[in-house]
Amino acid sequence: MEVVVDTSVILAILLNEPEKKRLIALTKGRLLIAPQILPWEIGNALSAMFKKNRISLSDAQKIFEIFQEIPIQYVPNHMAQSLSISYSYQIYAYDAYFIDCAVRHAAPLLTLDKQLKKYATQHGCSVMEV
Repeated sequence: MEVVVDTSVILAILLNEPEKKRLIALTKGRLLIAPQILPWEIGNALSAMFKKNRISLSDAQKIFEIFQEIPIQYVPNHMAQSLSISYSYQIYAYDAYFIDCAVRHAAPLLTLDKQLKKYATQHGCSVMEV
């Protein structure tokens, strides 16, 4: 079974957040899918962390290397549908990509982002509870 994972889920796992064990249990044995923009979002989040002195550049590079080992199937972004979703809920396109991915693949979305969860649910997506 496929599950769409977003940036918040991957970061929680990579950064050993308290939800890590639960997230791993929820995704075990499932095909992880995400829009093609996920690596750029992870890179952006890591750069924000080293800009705020939360992690070093070396740590960010190591974390990104570990991220690249996670077996995730990347799927193309469908810009027209994503922009429509973005417009409907007045959200960033980056969030809409994950909703669109879940809709197109009829797969549940796994996220720790409460706002994304809210809009995905409103859009008719199945959202996994953490």
